[in-house]
Order: sequence, then C-alpha cells, then structure tokens
Amino acid sequence: MSDKYTVESFTVDSSDGVKLRARVFKPEGEVKDGSLGIVLVHPYSVLGGCQGLLKGIASRLALYGFTALTFDMRGVGRSTGRPSLTGFSEVKDVVAVSNWFSHTLSLPRILLLGSSAGAPIAGSAVDQIEQVIGYVSIGYPFGMTASILFGRHHKAILQSPKPKLFIMGTQDGFTSVKQLRNKLNSASGRVETHLIDGVGHFQMEGPAYDAEMVDLVIKFIASL
Repeated sequence: MSDKYTVESFTVDSSDGVKLRARVFKPEGEVKDGSLGIVLVHPYSVLGGCQGLLKGIASRLALYGFTALTFDMRGVGRSTGRPSLTGFSEVKDVVAVSNWFSHTLSLPRILLLGSSAGAPIAGSAVDQIEQVIGYVSIGYPFGMTASILFGRHHKAILQSPKPKLFIMGTQDGFTSVKQLRNKLNSASGRVETHLIDGVGHFQMEGPAYDAEMVDLVIKFIASL
C-alpha cells in the first residue's frame, strides 16, 4: 500500500447535455492493474448523496494501486441539471462518465460500484457499458418501500450475466437478509454476497467501514 495518490477534477458531458463534475484518484506508487478503472456511484441525490461520500473508498483504492473515479450526478454539487426521483436520468450519467473514463485514460475494463441508491442506478448501467467487467453493490435497497422508487431498476442487474458482488449489513433498514436472498435467487451469472453482521444501512456507508469495503472490492477484482 502506497502513502500517496493524486486527484484531478474533470467535467464530463452526459448524453443529454448535462455537465458532470468528476474526480479521478490515481495511484502514485505501484499500479496494480493499468487496464482497470473503478467508477463509484454515490447515494441518493435527493437525500444529499454526493461524490464526497465515496472519497474514502476512492482514495484508499488509489493507495492500493487502482485508478478510481467519483462524480456528482446531475443536480448535485457543481454538476448541472436536476436530479430525478427514480434515478433513471442518472443512469445516463453513469454511462457517460464510464465511457469517458475508459476512453480518456485508456482503461479497457471498468468495475462499477454503487452505494445505496447508487447501486440500482449503477446496476441499470452495467449492460449499457461494454467495458464493464463486474459490479459491486453496497447496501442495494431491495426492500418494499425503496422498491416504490427503485423497483424498475432491479431487473437490469438481476438479468445481467456480468459477475456481481452484493455487500450488505444484516441490520439494513431498507432490505432484510431474506429480501436480499429472495431477489438474488433469480439472478443470472455469478452472484456473491457478503453480509456484515449487526451493521445498519447508513452505518456501513460511513468512513468506519471504508477499509473493509476496499478489501472486499480488491478480493472481488482479483477473482475476475
């Protein structure tokens, strides 16, 4: 693990003209995989989700030798446009940023990671981006109430043949362990779950769990 990384800011155009602010975290030491980029998709914009919430994970990935990108979806921070309630407009943002990242930094392989509401949004983008080789979800909101907003995203990730890792706390207030298992029973391709005992949804999104999230992501990458 290095003790240094660099961060650069960029503006990326979405397909409908929205301008998205992105940050690229690059390793300064040894590069673990020069062909792979990791795109992190932040929690629900409407409830204050922003790229800053994923800085801990992105910077730690860079210290471990991986190139990572965080960005503010439409209507967040210095990104233009307006957030949508159901996250379907934001899928375009994930696609635009991933394609830009892949082409600009010559990264033929992309791993998509979505946190909370960012997980269904990233999940809907997985098969729209050719370069995506795998998907990681942190706290996917599969439960009944969350499904009113995000239910129409479920099918895309469950039917995708690409390898998937679902990380969740056993005390997640949006999804029970039973709901998670029931949903993943019908999923295509390789599906892994990692449950963190006794941890709630927002707790797991906090900085205290960044190191554990990064360890799980690195193990998943090694298995691809």
